[in-house]
This record gives sequence, C-alpha cells and structure tokens, in this order.
Amino acid sequence: MDDLFSDAVAQLLRDLSTPDAVRAIEAGGEHRTLWQAIEDAGFADALVPEAQGGAGLALHEVFGVLSLCGTHAVPVPLGETVLARGWLARAGVAVPKGSTVFAEAEATTDAVICPLVRTGRVADQVLVARGGTLRLLPAATAQATPAGFVLDVALRWTAQAWEAGTPVTGDAQELRLLQAALYAAQLAGALRAAFDRTLAYANERQQFGRPIGKFQAIQHQLAQMAEHVFAARTAAQLGCRAEGLVPQALQVAIAKARTSEAALEVAGMAHAIHGAIGFTAEFDLQIFTRRLHAWRQAAGSESYWHGVAGRHHLDSGNALVLDTIRAATTVH
Repeated sequence: MDDLFSDAVAQLLRDLSTPDAVRAIEAGGEHRTLWQAIEDAGFADALVPEAQGGAGLALHEVFGVLSLCGTHAVPVPLGETVLARGWLARAGVAVPKGSTVFAEAEATTDAVICPLVRTGRVADQVLVARGGTLRLLPAATAQATPAGFVLDVALRWTAQAWEAGTPVTGDAQELRLLQAALYAAQLAGALRAAFDRTLAYANERQQFGRPIGKFQAIQHQLAQMAEHVFAARTAAQLGCRAEGLVPQALQVAIAKARTSEAALEVAGMAHAIHGAIGFTAEFDLQIFTRRLHAWRQAAGSESYWHGVAGRHHLDSGNALVLDTIRAATTVH
C-alpha cells in the first residue's frame, strides 16, 4: 500500500514540482496550482483515518512520501501537512483544507511571535506550540516578515488572535519528535537528489580528454557521498518507524543526527565536484543543497539530537552504547 501511494505521489511531483516550478514559486510565483493538485489527489490525508476520509496509513508507511518532498524539493508544505492532519485527526479536531505547517512561539505576553516558520510563506494554517499549549492559527491573520530560507517567514499574531485559534490537544514534545522525523526523511530525499546530480555531472564533465568521474580523487568523493546518502536514508527510515503517528525519541534522535550530519558533508562534496557552477541560480544543484542546510537545522541540528541520544543512553541503564543502539535498531 505504501509503495503504491509513494509511486502515485512521485508521478505527480515529477510532473509538477520541476526545478523550474520550484524556482518560480521561490521567486514569489503562484503556488496554488501545485497545492490544489496535491489536495485533489488526497495525498495530504495519508495519515487521516479512513473513517474521517483519509488513507489511514501509519507513519512508517508514508516515509516514501516524506522523502519524495526532499527528492523533488517540493516548494509547498506537503510533508508538514501530512503530519499535521494526522495529528489533528488524532486530537479530534476537524481537519482543515489547505496546507499546515508547524511553529514554536517565543514566551511573550502581549503577542504570539514565531521567529522562524518553515515554508510559512506558502502555508494556510500554522500549528503553533506555545509552552505546553497547541493552537491552530490561520496564517493570513498574522503579520509576516521574511526569515531564514526563501520560503520561511516570521509570524506575529495578536493575543486576541491566539485566543481565537483552535485549541489542539497533545504533547508539544511529541510534536517536536514528529517534526524531526519529517525533516530527517526530507533530508534523505534531498541527499539522494544531490548525489544523483553530482554523479551525472561527474560522468558528463570532460577534463583532459575524459570525464572527471574517471579521476581517482573524484571517485573517492563520490564513494564518500554514497556512504552518507545510504546511511542517512536507513537512519531516516528508523526515525519514521512507528505503527501509529509518534515515533520513539531515540530512533528520531539517531535519524535526525545522522541525516543532519550527512547534509553538511554531501553538500560540501557536491559543490566541490561541480566547482563554481553549482552555486549559480541557473544550476539545479543549489535548489537541493540550500534545503540541506535549512533542514539540517530545522527541529534541531545534529548536536542537539546527539545530546538527546546521549541522555537516553545514560537513562537506559545499559553498560554499553552498543546495547542501546541494538535496542533502537532491532526490527520486531
């Protein structure tokens, strides 16, 4: 079921989320056509129970979809909306139409300020965590200013708008785990896209009468990239291993730490092999490496999740780190 679902998503994204379409939306172009196609196909309801009109899949069954959001650099929040709708359905909140993203608010008294809302520029709703409280707020009622990545914004709601929002039950820490699992999956997809483009470039680019991919130094870099890409995908799959909606903290920590670590290495080697051309706006590589850097830090970078994994090990009572790793990675 999950493969059939992912294949259908892949076909749509290959047609509509092309590099040119991504560039146009990033430049401020119209994004509704892409989102409406996703909405009409029902892909955003993958985690919504069948009784509520969704596909009724579990988190591990939508890993392929979340990864494809990175593979195709999707410039609308498909992955976020899939998880948000699953969360809202579980909380008993009517699932809204349109796209939904996640955000964390600063501790203020007179307003609700979210300094960095990923993909917030093209979102319809925002599921905001403020302390231990969650509310669903319309993005249109907030004051928006550019922040971070090209599709990111800072959003500010009045205290009255916060009170008028829809209360959502749930643990804010669990929501953060879900976000980290999402970004790990998207990183895995973007890492593979960056690697595939770099491998193709190395086989096409001629220097001294032969492809640069024939030189030992380039082959060594490509081999290192491949190791990072496939290790990151395995880790990201581990982070989405949940029969329900929320994954385990240690598995998410391993997934996000490994994929974030790979993001730096793969982006650096990809641009080294491409040379200066890889940074140009006309070249596709930068579409993916910019996302690698943005998603690496989203929901916590590798250093944060290394700390989470370390604390989990100390609390586990295991004498050896290997025992903790075995417990987290054993397939039941």
